[in-house]
Amino acid sequence: MPTLFDFSDYDRLIPLVTNSLIAGALLALVGGLIGVFVITRQLAFAVHGVSELSFAGAAIFLLFGLDVVLGSIVGSITAAVIIGTLGARVQERNSLVAVLMPFGLGIGILALSLYPGRAANKFGLLTGQIVTVDDPQVTWLIAISVSVLIAIALFWRPLVFASLDSSVAVARGVKVDLIGWLFMILLGLVVAAAVQIIGALLVLSLLVTPAAAALRLSSSQFWVPVMSIGIAMISVVGGILLALGGGLPISPYVTTISFLFYLVARVLTSKRFGIIGVGGRK
Repeated sequence: MPTLFDFSDYDRLIPLVTNSLIAGALLALVGGLIGVFVITRQLAFAVHGVSELSFAGAAIFLLFGLDVVLGSIVGSITAAVIIGTLGARVQERNSLVAVLMPFGLGIGILALSLYPGRAANKFGLLTGQIVTVDDPQVTWLIAISVSVLIAIALFWRPLVFASLDSSVAVARGVKVDLIGWLFMILLGLVVAAAVQIIGALLVLSLLVTPAAAALRLSSSQFWVPVMSIGIAMISVVGGILLALGGGLPISPYVTTISFLFYLVARVLTSKRFGIIGVGGRK
């Protein structure tokens, strides 16, 4: 029977994934934080649409020998602008995302099919390539993460206000439309960074699942972001460390850990509130 985990040579393996651990921690930080607003602003489905356009942009740039990270950013920002402009209401936004997703995926797959390079470069954009994170990618990720964190810190209060109750925020003079635009741009940047590391197909496991689990456990404006970041950090960094011992791809570990957190959160809240939802709503 094969050994499921073997941690005997960890001392030699850890240095090989230093960039991966840095990238994973940074993604968990910004992804766990921005994921809270993704859920409260009902943008979970939109994340998938942005990731597919990000994948398409990266694949097109890869085909023409251009910077893949820049292509991913161009694709993400394009999707964010389209969704932010044309998808003001949830129903309109969901329909728009449902149209963008197959289009972006189709264009991306076409570009990858025409690309003559290695298969690893092709499918890494879909399923992630966190074990092969290089210094330029880490540099891009640091730049994006710092930019997003600074931007969120600068308009944290109006963003929280607009996300929780947009109608009251408008009445109080908050520029909700501007806040929405800025948030979509930040979301596009984070998705572009995530696609490079964990792939277009697994972005939801980082930008949605940890925040969804945290919101099941608390409604505190302080503890929800903290728990979301913590769950994302354990999922990504823990997934990398477990994969080293298991000799398997990292992605299944990351998605499984984050899903288990969500499952536990649902079980705990179900036991606490019975058949009544969180907060006592039937």
